[in-house]
Amino acid sequence: MTGTITHDPPPTAGGRQGGPLIVTEDTELLDDLLRLCAAAGATPEVHHSVPVPRPSPPTAPTGTATSPVPPGSGQRTGWETAPLVLVGDDAARRMRGAVRRRGVVLVGRDQDDSGIWQRAVEIGADHVLMLPDGEQWLVDRIADVAEGVGRPALTVGVIGGRGGAGASTLACALAVTSAREGLRSLLVDADPMGGGLDVLLGGETADGLRWPAFAASRGRVGGGALEESLPELHSLRVLSWDRGDCVAVPAPAVRAVLAAARRRGGTVVVDLPRRVDDGVAEVLAQLDIGILVVPAELRAVAAAGRVAAAVGMVLRDLRVAVRGPYASGLDDREVARLLGLPLVGEVPVESGLLRATESRRPPGTPSRGPLARFCRGFWERALAEADGRDGSGS
Repeated sequence: MTGTITHDPPPTAGGRQGGPLIVTEDTELLDDLLRLCAAAGATPEVHHSVPVPRPSPPTAPTGTATSPVPPGSGQRTGWETAPLVLVGDDAARRMRGAVRRRGVVLVGRDQDDSGIWQRAVEIGADHVLMLPDGEQWLVDRIADVAEGVGRPALTVGVIGGRGGAGASTLACALAVTSAREGLRSLLVDADPMGGGLDVLLGGETADGLRWPAFAASRGRVGGGALEESLPELHSLRVLSWDRGDCVAVPAPAVRAVLAAARRRGGTVVVDLPRRVDDGVAEVLAQLDIGILVVPAELRAVAAAGRVAAAVGMVLRDLRVAVRGPYASGLDDREVARLLGLPLVGEVPVESGLLRATESRRPPGTPSRGPLARFCRGFWERALAEADGRDGSGS
């Protein structure tokens, strides 16, 4: 079991991150946490309580005694610098006086201990995790910081409020625009019945792996290896489906692949089906933002309400993008009000889009076109929001 108190990631710097900090005196718990760190390819630092600053290097002549750096001297410790801190429940009370920081996970074993939530609040933990149920989540989180390139990819899911809403078109345009802006970009097709986004991008014969190749994936998938294995189309990587028999990709494989994609940084755009099965739930759990594309007519709004209810059980930040033409009495703000969702804006009509697709030019290709401008504006706002979250509360 895992529980979330906040979603802010810990502050990180560019480049490969250090290992997590483990704080516990429980030897059995420590053995488990060391095993999970090994599975994630990370080497942790272990302490029984809040680390104190290490002694400064000697500066006096040889033979002269030196003193440890006292707390409060300005020298930073592993508690402040580790990208992730795993605090055993046995150590929670010893953490109460520690400097507050993000990226703290309180780890326990007693599923019936309701008091663990209060102890998590007292030490400023972001998450509460119970072993053994939360082992895979924790391996993924440790791998995130061990392999991370800084902030995880801003991950956006696009889903249609009904069939033919234009979600796949918008997902492709968002990914193409992100790549054109110089961001590392990955487009993920999470709908095995959708015909393949690589077709929409004109790359169905491009070399590279498709979803069925990852069906047997377990544990951690390397982010770099994933990126290099996928087809590259229009300066972005694409994970889509092949034209063979439909292969069910188990939820653990979906989780591992998307977690690897997020560790590479940049942006990840996911084209989602309207049904929510175990695999789609894994995707939803890793999204930062969901965009529900809704045509502005009453039946579409009613259908979108059912989709929003299902998706909203997993995804906290769901927004609506409205596509015209508008039925009588409706505009984009009214559609958003009826659905009770924040409004991204009106998806513009782009003339010649069908002809462009038939000529194998993906949506959003004309950089000055209305769809590209819409997508560029979305990324500017979303990335600014992410920067604001990462810069607060540190």
